[in-house]
Amino acid sequence: MALVQVDAVSKSYPRRAGLHTELRTVVENVSFEVVPGEPLGLVGESGSGKTTVARMILGLVQPTSGSIRVEDVDVAHASRTQLKALRRQMQPVFQDPYAALNPRMKVFDIITEPWAIHGIDAGTSANQQGDRNTLLRIRASELLREVGLDDSALGRHAHEFSGGQRQRINIARALALRPRLLILDEPVSALDVSVGAQIINLLRSLQRDHGLTYLFISHSMPLVRYLSTRIAVMERGRLIEIGEAESLCAHPREEYTRKLLAATPELPTGVV
Repeated sequence: MALVQVDAVSKSYPRRAGLHTELRTVVENVSFEVVPGEPLGLVGESGSGKTTVARMILGLVQPTSGSIRVEDVDVAHASRTQLKALRRQMQPVFQDPYAALNPRMKVFDIITEPWAIHGIDAGTSANQQGDRNTLLRIRASELLREVGLDDSALGRHAHEFSGGQRQRINIARALALRPRLLILDEPVSALDVSVGAQIINLLRSLQRDHGLTYLFISHSMPLVRYLSTRIAVMERGRLIEIGEAESLCAHPREEYTRKLLAATPELPTGVV
């Protein structure tokens, strides 16, 4: 059974055209599914509608038509209680690692905030002793180690870190609730190439070690091919091609897909 089912989804926005208002369609009749444990890549140029699709899955944008179901719940028509439960199971990692972090909060508060919002404990084991704050620090430290940081980061603010370190903090926060789905929206495009390569290596390691389900969004075909088992290609709001990663890249049907492959033929240095 699919974890995410996107069925004939379209999204249009009104815009002024002289004295009249017309609709501009940014996503048109898109359908695909994401199965548990699968890293699915969604690739296309800027403006192709990738991020709009992601925001509709997260329930941040309502589709104009069609439906999106996550764990068999219709996202567009979910109640507040249902939507909160769904968001515990799907977490985003955004493009800009600094903008995604509250500059007034320390890393400890950033990482533990999801537990407070959803009213759950930190997932610490029963044999761990101490007050709740100590247990939270233990679990937050474990999450930081998973993403390649140590607990010295807990008492610091976002501006004290590099871009790559900030993105690691974002990933740690996304993992805090142990979600079933991570939506990774251009997670390395704002980073230097070498730092981005480190984050891509981390994401692949996390997916392999924990069997995570990814929707990985990018304009780079090599990165999508590296992280994904299947690839969906979007052009101008339409899904034009979808298939197994190796097969699609070796034998693309669409000219647009061939152009994407030709535009960035190699992985960045440092991706292993």
